[in-house]
Order: sequence, then C-alpha cells, then structure tokens
Amino acid sequence: MPHRTIRIAAAAVAALGLLTACGGGKADGGSTPSQAPASSSATGGGSGPKVPAALPTQDLLGGNPCKVLTDAETTDFGLAVPGETLTGDLPGCQWRSADEGRNSIGLRVVPQNKGGISDIYDQKAGQAYFEPVSIDGYPGVFTSKADLRPSGNCQLWLGVTDQLSVTITPAIGAGPNKKNPCGLAQKFGNAVVKHLKGAA
Repeated sequence: MPHRTIRIAAAAVAALGLLTACGGGKADGGSTPSQAPASSSATGGGSGPKVPAALPTQDLLGGNPCKVLTDAETTDFGLAVPGETLTGDLPGCQWRSADEGRNSIGLRVVPQNKGGISDIYDQKAGQAYFEPVSIDGYPGVFTSKADLRPSGNCQLWLGVTDQLSVTITPAIGAGPNKKNPCGLAQKFGNAVVKHLKGAA
C-alpha cells in the first residue's frame, strides 16, 4: 500500500536556524523537511544500504528526541542545554549554540518514510547534491534539492533502522563551521549513533 514519503526540499534547510560548532564553535539547530506524496518503497526494501543492526528508537519515537545525546555530549558540541523538543508530523529536537545565536543543529525523525534511508536513495534523481557517507558504520547521505552548503546549511539523512531515518541539519550563520556544515553534521551524527548504540 502506498505511503507518504518525506520529500527532500530546499525549504527543509531554509527553515533551520543558523549554526556553528564542533572543533571550537558551539552549535544548535533544527530542520524541517517538507512532506509530500511520493512513490512508495517496500518496508525495509528499496535502493539504499541496510543498517548493520537496528538502533533503539524509543526516545526518537517516544517523545524524547532531545535525549539522543546526554547533556554532557550536547555541551561538548557547544550547544545549550536543554534542546527544544519539536512536535508534529516530524518530531525532533533543536539545539542552539551556547554562544552564537545564529547557529543551531536540528534533528528530525521521519516515521512516514517506511523504507528508511532507501526512501531517500529513491529520490536521488533531481537532487542538487547526493553524497553517501558512513556514520559510525551506519548509512547516511548528504542531500537536498538546493545546495545551500556555501551558506552554512547542510542536510544529512541517517538510517537508524531499515524502516526509519532521521535528518540532521546544521544551520551555521557565523564561525569556522560555516565553511563546512556537512563536517559538523557528520560529527553530530557519529555522536548520535554512538549514544544510541550504548542505549541498545
């Protein structure tokens, strides 16, 4: 039966706050991928890589997405604690930089994509960029319909199970990370995966 797939859109990144962090700066942010009907992919199937082992999703889907990192892990990124829980169709958390208000990192859960990261791979055509990456052994991909990386915005999709993906979006307005928002997204994603592995 067809299901709704979250489209990768420029608005997803544009809706985010601006961010800096990692390697010296502090960061925080939130992303809002737009939702639209799309072709469906079979649960756990599709063109994307499989996860090595399903990560626990109770916090992601149970209303506690800000708990994907501990307070200490969050402050290590220069982010203010606590993060802001985001509700609605795309639940998540947004963290603001502790010392630069224009910077943020956002994490959104995308339960509508029943094919997980494969639903993102299935939308590869027409993206402004599409760069697969390993996030501590888990499948990820930097991709969006608009390339806003030169402006400090990057969108990372991460498969946490074969049926669930999340999007991590730094939005960097100032500081050294503005030149490499995807590097920050990858570091943040690695920290999330390591935390979830520890919770398994």
